[in-house]
Amino acid sequence: MDFSALSPVALIVSLMVAATPILLAAIGELVVEKSGVLNLGVEGMMIIGAICGFIVAVETGSPWLGFLAAMAGGAAISFIFAILTQYMLTNQVATGLALTLFGLGFAALLGHSYAGIKPPKFGKLDIPFISDIPVIGELVFSHDYMIYISLAIIAGVWYFLTRTRGGLVLRAAGENHDAAHALGYKVIRIRIMAILFGGAMAGLGGAYLSLVRVPQWTEGMTAGAGWIALALVVFASWKPWRIILGAYLFGGITVLQLNLQAAGANIPVAYLSMTPYLVTIIVLVIMSADKKRASLNAPACLGRIFHASN
Repeated sequence: MDFSALSPVALIVSLMVAATPILLAAIGELVVEKSGVLNLGVEGMMIIGAICGFIVAVETGSPWLGFLAAMAGGAAISFIFAILTQYMLTNQVATGLALTLFGLGFAALLGHSYAGIKPPKFGKLDIPFISDIPVIGELVFSHDYMIYISLAIIAGVWYFLTRTRGGLVLRAAGENHDAAHALGYKVIRIRIMAILFGGAMAGLGGAYLSLVRVPQWTEGMTAGAGWIALALVVFASWKPWRIILGAYLFGGITVLQLNLQAAGANIPVAYLSMTPYLVTIIVLVIMSADKKRASLNAPACLGRIFHASN
């Protein structure tokens, strides 16, 4: 193996790029679960966001419009989940799985004629002189704009959940929806808004995949990123700031296995490719070993159907 070509700075930059899609999807799912809803359709929403963003970016020449379209696409498909689970009271687990299957199939249909097309380039932050500073400039001031936006979203969600009345109401709906309803809060409305936000963030994460990380459309390109995002919420113990740590950890593992392949590691490619998912399983097993600790931060009404009494 030849490790001389591996630059630590380049690895860290690649790590942040690899982590951003799951970071965006995970923070959206965290808000959804904080409201008491379990949406396993993250993978489907991400792939819909990936193709919607790609199509609009290619047709308009604007990646920014592509990201907005991705958020709209992810929110639209999540609205189906919201109607089914909040009004028709369908099982949240089964509905989420169906949403993923539907999203994967529908995205493949929409993207059939867009394979092999390159989207417009997405800009990076470029501050004269500052971005050129060795190491610091490359690590802090030379990323694409969406990386900075993703970190701002994390900060915004943390502030909303911990410092605002709206965040308190949302957490109340997740902890005890009957008590929240008795106090006059519209639990179903709160949860639908949370689901739409989660869908928009998953769509944004999917668009980052197709427009920035892998600037092309490939069927099934999310490749399990949505499932890792779901695991990441548990890993983060439903705390926004821990999402960053977890996303960068999983992103780092992904980048590491890719670089090991490039360096000619004497390990079968199949083993290297499964590493991120294997680590995900190991982390979940470790987190679940202490059931009391694992359930300490989990919303008490997570996954439970709410039916307003007369």
